Amino acid sequence: MAKRKASDFTLMIAVIFLVFIGIVMVFSSSYPDAYGKFNDPYHFLKKQLLHSTVGLVAMIFFMNLNYKLLNKLSKVIFLSCLVLTGLLFTPMGLVLKGGRRWITLGFTTFMPSEAMKLGSIIFLCAFLSKKKDIIKDFTGGVIPALLIIGIACGSIIIQKDLSTSVVLGMALVIILFLAGMKLSQLFTLGIFGIAGIAGAILAEGFRVDRVTSFLNPFAYKSGIGWQAVQSLYALGSGGLFGLGLGQSRQKFFYIPEPYNDFIFSIIGEELGFIGCVLIIILILIIIWRGIRISLSSKDMFGCLLSAGIVGLFTVQSLVHIAVVTSSMPPTGIPLPLVSEGGTSILVFMSAAGILLNISRYDNINRS
Repeated sequence: MAKRKASDFTLMIAVIFLVFIGIVMVFSSSYPDAYGKFNDPYHFLKKQLLHSTVGLVAMIFFMNLNYKLLNKLSKVIFLSCLVLTGLLFTPMGLVLKGGRRWITLGFTTFMPSEAMKLGSIIFLCAFLSKKKDIIKDFTGGVIPALLIIGIACGSIIIQKDLSTSVVLGMALVIILFLAGMKLSQLFTLGIFGIAGIAGAILAEGFRVDRVTSFLNPFAYKSGIGWQAVQSLYALGSGGLFGLGLGQSRQKFFYIPEPYNDFIFSIIGEELGFIGCVLIIILILIIIWRGIRISLSSKDMFGCLLSAGIVGLFTVQSLVHIAVVTSSMPPTGIPLPLVSEGGTSILVFMSAAGILLNISRYDNINRS
């Protein structure tokens, strides 16, 4: 077995910085909502501190757990994620915001879709690393991989969460392509994927409304275009240097839950263009170090797993920023490591820990 070395220090610092900024911005953006709903302005701050602490413990744990053990446990991990999804349709399932997406544990809630992101990536990477010689074969390699992707995304679609399903599907297809899928197969899959997304949008009226509002949000600024317009107001009023930390106006009940799906707009309003660029630079550093870890990995599983984690982080970050800037129809996607949300923080910090562990066996500069 290869000698274990130090973890990628640059990656670790970038992750910790993003989490720290997230704690500060969650507090700043949630202050009015927390006071209005819970009569405690520190409600979401306390939750984010707790979640970040648990996430840090998880990151340290996975940073020191040999990632090859995940290969052996991949089936158990994936099946566990499916079981968690099944619990949604028991008395433990909780319906909020028009969807059954949360499991209530009494003292807290848990989102199985977040666990499925990491669990399906691990399982698909384990499967493809064992099928590397036949992955270009459509019947023996591509179809079984697509079945895994279909099960993973389907378990999220039934929760009426199309955006999360699309984000995960794109990350899993990135893994499949890097494993050796033919370009012609990828192109065909892309056509079917776009058709499937279009069908899912047309099947639900609220999704059609989101697309309609995206095409001209200011024409529907008092209705379905409200969120997009208020987000643009926040970004526009921030200017170059922002209004100042804590000085946002849009967080005062103009943007619903600004500490989650639209936190980037509050960052732009309070910290300005400079603050947004800082966040994007930290995201790019994580992507850069993750790609280097993937390219330097000594085995197929480590290469695909690190690429899959980076792919998920990249796609979800892009979708969040695109929604906030009205570059795509509005949807509920948190900004990784920054937005409020216990399950999301736990999963992405665990994923960062896995990346850091893979880096301990690579031949790369860790400074």
